[in-house]
Amino acid sequence: MNESRRQHKVAEEIAHQGGEFIARYVKGGGALITVTRAEISPDLKNVTVFFTVLPENKEEESLKNLKRLRTDFHDYLKEKTVLRNVPTVDFQIDLGEHNRQRIDELTRK
Repeated sequence: MNESRRQHKVAEEIAHQGGEFIARYVKGGGALITVTRAEISPDLKNVTVFFTVLPENKEEESLKNLKRLRTDFHDYLKEKTVLRNVPTVDFQIDLGEHNRQRIDELTRK
């Protein structure tokens, strides 16, 4: 993905704030939720925050919880960042991280 410096900086900040938000306000139900990255649209109006969950059987429940808290996270970003226009937020499970872990497993065998 060829992103501008501004896109990269905004995505990094949102990923960081996503981790802070999850640590403070999301009840994991025994799950460890880790933000891995954020991808932002070229117009900076939409952002997808990617995350992993351990144990993996808590992924769907965590995804539902995070999607339910999108508005709260949007408000949190308004408060914690200096962005003129806070993008619309979506959350997704990071399947790329799953694939990386699977490859690591296979190479260890």
